[in-house]
Amino acid sequence: MEKKKNISMAVIKRLPKYHRYLQELMRNDVDRISSKELGEKIGFTASQIRQDLNCFGDFGQQGYGYNVKDLFNQISLILGLNKDYKGIIIGAGNIGQAIANYSRFSKLGLTVEAIFDANPKLIGMKIRDIEIEDIDGLSVYLQENNIDVGMICVPRINAQKVCDVLVEGGVNGIWNFAPVDLVVPEDVIVENVHLSESLLTLIYLLHKGDKE
Repeated sequence: MEKKKNISMAVIKRLPKYHRYLQELMRNDVDRISSKELGEKIGFTASQIRQDLNCFGDFGQQGYGYNVKDLFNQISLILGLNKDYKGIIIGAGNIGQAIANYSRFSKLGLTVEAIFDANPKLIGMKIRDIEIEDIDGLSVYLQENNIDVGMICVPRINAQKVCDVLVEGGVNGIWNFAPVDLVVPEDVIVENVHLSESLLTLIYLLHKGDKE
Protein backbone atom coordinates (compact mmCIF):
# COMPACT_ATOMS: atom_id res chain seq x y z
CA MET A 1 0.00 0.00 0.00
CA GLU A 2 1.31 3.45 -0.89
CA LYS A 3 2.65 5.46 2.03
CA LYS A 4 2.35 8.92 0.49
CA LYS A 5 -0.14 10.31 -1.99
CA ASN A 6 2.04 12.90 -3.71
CA ILE A 7 4.97 11.04 -5.22
CA SER A 8 7.27 12.82 -7.63
CA MET A 9 7.37 11.76 -11.26
CA ALA A 10 11.13 11.24 -10.93
CA VAL A 11 10.54 8.50 -8.33
CA ILE A 12 7.78 6.92 -10.42
CA LYS A 13 10.04 6.80 -13.49
CA ARG A 14 12.69 4.95 -11.49
CA LEU A 15 10.31 2.16 -10.44
CA PRO A 16 10.51 0.23 -13.75
CA LYS A 17 14.29 0.15 -13.39
CA TYR A 18 14.01 -1.31 -9.89
CA HIS A 19 11.54 -3.85 -11.26
CA ARG A 20 13.89 -4.89 -14.08
CA TYR A 21 16.98 -5.27 -11.88
CA LEU A 22 15.12 -7.17 -9.18
CA GLN A 23 13.79 -9.56 -11.81
CA GLU A 24 17.37 -10.11 -13.00
CA LEU A 25 18.48 -10.83 -9.42
CA MET A 26 15.71 -13.40 -9.07
CA ARG A 27 16.86 -15.12 -12.26
CA ASN A 28 20.33 -15.35 -10.70
CA ASP A 29 18.87 -16.89 -7.51
CA VAL A 30 19.73 -13.89 -5.30
CA ASP A 31 17.48 -14.00 -2.23
CA ARG A 32 18.41 -10.76 -0.50
CA ILE A 33 20.33 -7.60 -1.22
CA SER A 34 21.33 -4.44 0.64
CA SER A 35 20.48 -0.95 -0.61
CA LYS A 36 24.21 -0.39 -1.17
CA GLU A 37 24.57 -3.53 -3.32
CA LEU A 38 21.39 -2.72 -5.25
CA GLY A 39 22.61 0.82 -5.78
CA GLU A 40 25.92 -0.39 -7.17
CA LYS A 41 24.08 -2.54 -9.71
CA ILE A 42 21.59 0.11 -10.79
CA GLY A 43 23.78 3.19 -10.53
CA PHE A 44 21.86 4.89 -7.70
CA THR A 45 23.10 5.73 -4.22
CA ALA A 46 21.92 3.60 -1.31
CA SER A 47 20.30 6.71 0.17
CA GLN A 48 18.37 7.35 -3.06
CA ILE A 49 17.04 3.80 -3.10
CA ARG A 50 15.92 3.98 0.53
CA GLN A 51 14.21 7.34 -0.07
CA ASP A 52 12.43 6.08 -3.19
CA LEU A 53 11.14 2.89 -1.60
CA ASN A 54 10.16 4.71 1.58
CA CYS A 55 7.58 6.61 -0.47
CA PHE A 56 5.57 3.40 -0.73
CA GLY A 57 6.21 1.56 2.52
CA ASP A 58 8.80 -0.09 4.75
CA PHE A 59 10.35 -2.89 2.73
CA GLY A 60 13.84 -3.42 4.11
CA GLN A 61 15.21 -4.60 7.45
CA GLN A 62 18.28 -3.09 9.06
CA GLY A 63 21.11 -5.57 8.98
CA TYR A 64 19.28 -7.77 6.50
CA GLY A 65 18.52 -5.59 3.51
CA TYR A 66 15.71 -6.42 1.10
CA ASN A 67 14.12 -9.74 0.32
CA VAL A 68 14.46 -9.66 -3.46
CA LYS A 69 11.32 -11.63 -4.30
CA ASP A 70 9.14 -9.74 -1.82
CA LEU A 71 10.40 -6.36 -3.03
CA PHE A 72 9.88 -7.39 -6.68
CA ASN A 73 6.30 -8.42 -5.92
CA GLN A 74 5.59 -5.21 -4.01
CA ILE A 75 6.92 -3.02 -6.84
CA SER A 76 4.88 -5.07 -9.32
CA LEU A 77 1.77 -4.22 -7.29
CA ILE A 78 2.74 -0.55 -7.06
CA LEU A 79 3.18 -0.44 -10.83
CA GLY A 80 -0.25 -2.02 -11.30
CA LEU A 81 1.03 -5.22 -12.88
CA ASN A 82 -1.62 -7.23 -11.06
CA LYS A 83 -4.20 -5.87 -13.50
CA ASP A 84 -4.88 -6.46 -17.19
CA TYR A 85 -5.08 -3.62 -19.69
CA LYS A 86 -6.50 -3.53 -23.20
CA GLY A 87 -4.73 -1.48 -25.84
CA ILE A 88 -5.07 -0.59 -29.50
CA ILE A 89 -2.52 0.66 -32.01
CA ILE A 90 -3.37 3.47 -34.41
CA GLY A 91 -0.91 3.52 -37.27
CA ALA A 92 0.49 0.31 -38.76
CA GLY A 93 3.70 1.77 -40.15
CA ASN A 94 7.17 0.78 -39.00
CA ILE A 95 6.71 1.90 -35.38
CA GLY A 96 3.20 0.49 -35.11
CA GLN A 97 4.31 -2.86 -36.50
CA ALA A 98 7.29 -2.99 -34.16
CA ILE A 99 5.03 -2.39 -31.16
CA ALA A 100 2.52 -4.97 -32.36
CA ASN A 101 5.30 -7.54 -32.72
CA TYR A 102 6.71 -6.93 -29.23
CA SER A 103 5.60 -10.00 -27.29
CA ARG A 104 6.65 -8.81 -23.83
CA PHE A 105 3.65 -6.48 -23.50
CA SER A 106 1.38 -9.41 -22.67
CA LYS A 107 3.70 -10.37 -19.80
CA LEU A 108 3.24 -6.87 -18.40
CA GLY A 109 -0.55 -7.12 -18.57
CA LEU A 110 -1.15 -5.17 -21.80
CA THR A 111 -2.97 -6.95 -24.61
CA VAL A 112 -3.10 -5.42 -28.07
CA GLU A 113 -6.73 -5.89 -29.10
CA ALA A 114 -6.78 -4.15 -32.47
CA ILE A 115 -4.72 -2.19 -35.00
CA PHE A 116 -6.02 0.64 -37.17
CA ASP A 117 -4.62 2.39 -40.22
CA ALA A 118 -5.78 4.63 -43.07
CA ASN A 119 -3.66 2.98 -45.77
CA PRO A 120 -5.87 0.73 -47.97
CA LYS A 121 -2.82 -1.42 -48.77
CA LEU A 122 -2.41 -2.33 -45.10
CA ILE A 123 -6.05 -2.86 -44.18
CA GLY A 124 -6.81 -6.57 -43.96
CA MET A 125 -3.19 -7.59 -43.34
CA LYS A 126 -2.39 -9.35 -40.08
CA ILE A 127 0.28 -8.75 -37.45
CA ARG A 128 0.53 -11.53 -34.85
CA ASP A 129 -2.95 -12.71 -35.89
CA ILE A 130 -4.42 -9.22 -35.42
CA GLU A 131 -6.06 -7.91 -38.57
CA ILE A 132 -5.42 -4.26 -39.43
CA GLU A 133 -8.74 -2.42 -39.55
CA ASP A 134 -9.83 0.74 -41.33
CA ILE A 135 -9.37 3.79 -39.11
CA ASP A 136 -12.82 4.99 -40.17
CA GLY A 137 -14.21 2.32 -37.86
CA LEU A 138 -12.23 3.50 -34.82
CA SER A 139 -15.04 5.49 -33.18
CA VAL A 140 -17.52 2.63 -33.43
CA TYR A 141 -14.93 0.16 -32.14
CA LEU A 142 -14.30 2.33 -29.07
CA GLN A 143 -18.02 2.54 -28.37
CA GLU A 144 -18.27 -1.24 -28.39
CA ASN A 145 -15.05 -2.03 -26.50
CA ASN A 146 -13.51 -0.80 -23.27
CA ILE A 147 -9.97 0.22 -24.18
CA ASP A 148 -7.47 1.44 -21.59
CA VAL A 149 -4.49 2.44 -23.74
CA GLY A 150 -4.32 3.99 -27.18
CA MET A 151 -0.92 3.81 -28.89
CA ILE A 152 -0.56 6.63 -31.42
CA CYS A 153 1.89 5.79 -34.21
CA VAL A 154 0.63 8.13 -36.93
CA PRO A 155 2.33 11.16 -38.55
CA ARG A 156 2.32 14.27 -36.38
CA ILE A 157 -0.21 16.04 -38.59
CA ASN A 158 -2.83 13.41 -37.71
CA ALA A 159 -1.86 12.73 -34.09
CA GLN A 160 -4.12 15.25 -32.34
CA LYS A 161 -7.14 14.20 -34.39
CA VAL A 162 -6.55 10.55 -33.50
CA CYS A 163 -6.03 11.52 -29.87
CA ASP A 164 -9.36 13.37 -29.81
CA VAL A 165 -11.15 10.28 -31.15
CA LEU A 166 -9.51 8.11 -28.49
CA VAL A 167 -10.42 10.50 -25.67
CA GLU A 168 -14.00 10.80 -26.93
CA GLY A 169 -14.12 7.00 -27.00
CA GLY A 170 -13.24 6.76 -23.31
CA VAL A 171 -9.52 5.97 -23.53
CA ASN A 172 -7.71 7.38 -20.50
CA GLY A 173 -4.13 6.35 -21.33
CA ILE A 174 -2.31 7.59 -24.43
CA TRP A 175 1.10 6.23 -25.45
CA ASN A 176 2.23 8.78 -28.01
CA PHE A 177 4.96 8.02 -30.54
CA ALA A 178 4.15 10.99 -32.77
CA PRO A 179 6.60 13.94 -32.49
CA VAL A 180 3.99 16.37 -31.19
CA ASP A 181 2.67 17.43 -27.78
CA LEU A 182 -0.95 16.40 -27.48
CA VAL A 183 -3.70 18.43 -25.83
CA VAL A 184 -5.87 16.27 -23.56
CA PRO A 185 -8.26 16.70 -20.61
CA GLU A 186 -6.73 16.59 -17.12
CA ASP A 187 -8.00 13.08 -16.42
CA VAL A 188 -6.23 11.60 -19.49
CA ILE A 189 -2.64 10.43 -19.06
CA VAL A 190 -0.14 10.86 -21.89
CA GLU A 191 3.27 9.20 -22.04
CA ASN A 192 5.37 10.57 -24.90
CA VAL A 193 8.06 8.58 -26.69
CA HIS A 194 9.68 11.17 -28.95
CA LEU A 195 12.43 9.30 -30.78
CA SER A 196 13.93 12.41 -32.38
CA GLU A 197 14.22 14.19 -29.02
CA SER A 198 15.96 11.18 -27.53
CA LEU A 199 18.36 11.08 -30.47
CA LEU A 200 19.06 14.81 -30.16
CA THR A 201 19.89 14.32 -26.48
CA LEU A 202 22.36 11.59 -27.43
CA ILE A 203 23.90 13.77 -30.15
CA TYR A 204 24.26 16.67 -27.72
CA LEU A 205 26.08 14.46 -25.20
CA LEU A 206 28.37 13.14 -27.93
CA HIS A 207 29.04 16.69 -29.11
CA LYS A 208 29.70 17.85 -25.55
CA GLY A 209 32.11 14.94 -25.05
CA ASP A 210 34.05 15.91 -28.17
CA LYS A 211 34.64 19.39 -26.74
CA GLU A 212 35.92 18.22 -23.36
